[in-house]
Formats: sequence, structure tokens, C-alpha cells
Amino acid sequence: MAKIQSIRGMNDLLPADSALWQYLERTVSQVLSSYSYQEIRFPILEQTELFKRSIGEVTDIVEKEMYTFNDRNDESLTLRPEGTASCVRACLQNGLLDNQQVQRLWYTGPMFRYEKPQKGRLRQFHQIGVESFGVASPDVDAELIMITARLWQQLGLMPYVTLELNSIGTLEARANYRTALLEYLNQYVDQLDEDSQRRLSSNPLRILDSKNVQTQQILQQAPVLTDYLDEESRSDFEQLKQLLDEVGIQYRLNPKLVRGLDYYSKTVFEWVTDQLGAQGTVCAGGRYDGLVEQLGGKPSPAVGFAMGIERLCLLLAETGNIPSTLTNQPDIYFVVAGDQAQLAAVKIAEALRTELPALKLMFHCGGGKFKKQLKKANDSGAVIALVLGDDEAALNQINVKWLREEREQQTVAVAELATQLQTIFNS
Repeated sequence: MAKIQSIRGMNDLLPADSALWQYLERTVSQVLSSYSYQEIRFPILEQTELFKRSIGEVTDIVEKEMYTFNDRNDESLTLRPEGTASCVRACLQNGLLDNQQVQRLWYTGPMFRYEKPQKGRLRQFHQIGVESFGVASPDVDAELIMITARLWQQLGLMPYVTLELNSIGTLEARANYRTALLEYLNQYVDQLDEDSQRRLSSNPLRILDSKNVQTQQILQQAPVLTDYLDEESRSDFEQLKQLLDEVGIQYRLNPKLVRGLDYYSKTVFEWVTDQLGAQGTVCAGGRYDGLVEQLGGKPSPAVGFAMGIERLCLLLAETGNIPSTLTNQPDIYFVVAGDQAQLAAVKIAEALRTELPALKLMFHCGGGKFKKQLKKANDSGAVIALVLGDDEAALNQINVKWLREEREQQTVAVAELATQLQTIFNS
């Protein structure tokens, strides 16, 4: 029979790669905790209407990329293509935004989009999202960017990423700009690429981030969005830049940065890199002050960002920023020879895991000859092997054998073993 394969663009995460993911997730969690952001979790399945109302029915995501189906009750459901809409829905459903409450939240998990799989772009991909509700002033926009900058510093990625900033203004300001942009682009309809021609009638602002060279040449003389900003958006954007200047975060203004989701307003930003080829965006977000009301809640200002775990792991690997100590290998491998030793060894191993929880101890299971056990101990990558036979068990002793260094084997009293191991691994 033919082997069943995973769905195209939905990859397995193998043990050899999981340590890097855990390191990244742990670092993100620590940084967000230092800013007092709290984790929230919500389902991967939502009513399709949630994304049609939030992302926009004429966006590529809703039109082409969502995994949507009818369940047994003939209700249209969708695997979430992004996290912000689900986060807003969860907050509204559970009363987290009642009485204009301020919330600082983060989440992580899989998202789903039917795209052409390639390096850094999958159909099931994983994101870390951060959202802040209830604060209208640009200081919270700056705080989110500071969070990302601190994360890049801790991961060693700051030299490889660039912050791009723009303001897309209010809905009214964008409507005025949309009119001017359409008037300009209609002169060049036949010269635009196929996607841009389609977007002329649905979402013309998305033409600004077209990757087509000829379209970009046409856009060089197009009206600029910043010239159409309302006064409030302009003032907020200036304050944001002042705050970033104050803390020394460098940025590049990109008037063509609009983001692909309809709910954005005012500030938008992206962290981009030239280390990953075409998939250069590793983190993106912005303000979405109208979304909460759009989904049935009372008006609440909001701002957030999302970053792709797969792309960040690729970037860590490409730039050589994977810590040398990062490994799934055990620290200790426990080798046992003899029936009485087996009983004693289980008790010793469990006591060590209680006393030294930071150490990774692999216990040999399945029996076998002593030499084969030692070979498995050596192949495991462990630093030392604990060797216990019946004679040692009777004397409440155990042998400590070095696997990576030319050092003499030691015989240690079981009562002193935890202290001895702590000394070895802390030296």
C-alpha cells in the first residue's frame, strides 16, 4: 500500500528542530512577560463570517486562501488565517473589553492559508501575535515596536533586520487617497500586471506593494499616501517617530507600506530582512482602531503585530544565531546491569529528576548487553553515563563514566550523587 504523506505545505516538526522552536518561544515569552503582556489562547476554527467582516471580503486571503468548509450543521467554518480577528472575538465574547478595559495580550499557534508552498511560506504556518487594546495614544505603538527590538537584540538578529514605518491614516483619509491613486493608475491600466489590474476595482492600495518591476516603475510618479493624511494621524505618527528616536530605534519610512488587511488604520510597520530571499518580512503589524466596533463591540483603540516562527527560525539559522548549547541530547545516560540494579536504578533516576530538574536524564530501557548499552549511551550525545550493577547497588554506590572527555571513571556514594552531578554540570 502507498504510504500516506502529509498535506502539501503542512510540515512536521521533527525532534532535531524542536529545541530551536522551544528556545525562540521561551525567549519571546520572557520578553513579553517583562512588559506585562498576558497569554491568551483561542480555537483554530472560527465562523467564516468573522474573517469576512474583519479582513475584508475583497482581500486575497478571503477570496483565495482560506480553508473554509460547511460542518454537519451546514455552518460555514474557517481554519484561522490570522490571529487578530480571533483575539478580538475572544475578548468581546468573554467581556475583556467591557468598560474600556486596557488589555495587553499575546498568543501563539498555527494559522492556515492556501498558498504556493516555498521556503518561509507554508499552508500551515505558526505565528506569535501581540495585541494591545484600550490605548489610543502612539506610546503603545512605540511600546510594541520596542518589544520587537528587544527581542531581536536578545536573539542576536538586530543587525539583520530593518524597521519600515508608514501611516495610512483614517478611513476617510484613505478614501481620499484611493480616489487620487485610481485617477493616476487608470492612465496606465494596460501596463499594470494582472494582479494589479484586478485590484484596481477591489483594493487599489494593495497595488503599492506589488512585486512587479514595471508596476513599481509606474508607481514612482503616483500620489503619495502621506500627502493625504488627516491631522490626527499625522500628529500621532510624528509622536511615534519621536519616541523611537528617543530610545535609539532606527527606522526607514516607506510610503508604499499599506499591509494586506482591511482593518488597519494609522500606523503600520514591518521588520524586514535581506537574508531570506523573497520572504523578507519577519514581523508586521499596526493599528486597527475600528475593528472592535466592526465585530460588534464598543469602540476601542487597538494595535498589534504578528511574527512567523518558521521565518524567524530560518533567520536564526541563516545568520548563525543558534546557541551552541541548544540541543535535545540528554546530559546523563543511565546504564544498568542486573535485576537488583534495575530496581535500585529506577529509584535513583527518579530521585535525581526531583533534585536536579534542569538536567536531562535518559534511562536505558529494554535491557541488553552491557557493551551495547554503553554504545547507546555514547551515541546519545550525553556528557556522562551513570553505570549501576548489582554489586554497586548492594553497596549503595554508582559509577560515573565520562563520555566526552578522557577522565577516569569515578565511584560515588548514591547519597552524594546529586551533589556531585550538580558540581560537574555547574563547572
